[in-house]
Amino acid sequence: MRRRNPDPGPPGRIHIIGGRLRGSRLAVPVAPGLRPTPQRLRQTLFDWLAPVIEGASVLDAFAGSGALGIEALSRGAGKVTFLEREHAQARAIEADLTRLHQAGGQVLCVDALRMLAEPASDRFDIVFLDPPFGSNLWEQAAAALDAGGWLAPEAWIYVEAGKHDVWAPPARWRLHRQRDAGAVRATLFRRDAK
Repeated sequence: MRRRNPDPGPPGRIHIIGGRLRGSRLAVPVAPGLRPTPQRLRQTLFDWLAPVIEGASVLDAFAGSGALGIEALSRGAGKVTFLEREHAQARAIEADLTRLHQAGGQVLCVDALRMLAEPASDRFDIVFLDPPFGSNLWEQAAAALDAGGWLAPEAWIYVEAGKHDVWAPPARWRLHRQRDAGAVRATLFRRDAK
């Protein structure tokens, strides 16, 4: 019987896989439902976004570990806004940003859905939408993003959901890429400019 090699790094820690921060470790607080994006999916996502990440304004909604947003900064994003409602996780992201000297990151300890329901404070070129699995928040969060003025014209929206979760994206979101990895479905949409 052939055994799979375990993921590198001890439990509770992940590392940045590309860009100027490659190899940097991030602390991941132990919290129920916290599920950092697997390394292979992060690599796939940033391969998809490679032509548009440089200088982009990024929103990491439901930030969790902050791995997606910090990976975006590592790969040249101009700024990243992290939304995370759990205080311990928000503090961990802030600590990682400080330790890695990433002035382009801003952490807001807020409920992402409530904030997205408010009028937009900024427009984003790229959004990471990864609410807790089983929360059924995808459709509501996507609708708030789309209607609230949060998205730049032709924005890119990455959605991570369970493979069997069912939700409907806004009419202006066009499927660009999709990949299933185990129980996770990774989908990249592009918003129509019109």
